Amino acid sequence: MIEREDTREVYRNNWMTVREDAIRRPDGSPGIYGVVDKPDFALVIPSDGDRLHLVEQFRYPIGIRRWEFPQGTAPDRAEPEPGELAARELREETGLTAGSMVELGVLDLAPGTSSQRGRVFLATDLTEGAPERELEEQDMRAAWFTRAEFEKMVLSGDITDAQSLAAYSLLLLRGY
Repeated sequence: MIEREDTREVYRNNWMTVREDAIRRPDGSPGIYGVVDKPDFALVIPSDGDRLHLVEQFRYPIGIRRWEFPQGTAPDRAEPEPGELAARELREETGLTAGSMVELGVLDLAPGTSSQRGRVFLATDLTEGAPERELEEQDMRAAWFTRAEFEKMVLSGDITDAQSLAAYSLLLLRGY
């Protein structure tokens, strides 16, 4: 097992920190590891039976717009209770409120570089309302898609968000 011997923060903002750890490998050799620390996220699959509610937004790091399930973290690196965060993200990005929220599982975002994990929720018994989007989400769009349309979008490359794909797998494997 790799052991951390020392750590230093190299960057910090309101959403993440980046640290560099001095490590010792199992064979005793030294090394370094760069880690992005971000708070855990919630991803919500809003469903009304055969339809799924997605959001589309410009993803700055990859420079393109992408369809995905509503997801995110709390402001200022806060870590609220996962169900509370899921309800907040759903309301913020779509305006929807769920009468039922079921946890489907946990995802590790990028375990080779980040400590961030996420919880996936299925939201049903939905009530419509107005979104409460953050400034970075001002260009966000939302729409309903059938499961067949969602799967076609995955195969055509219109949905490439790894968390959304993994969450859909959890949905199917849990029998929903």
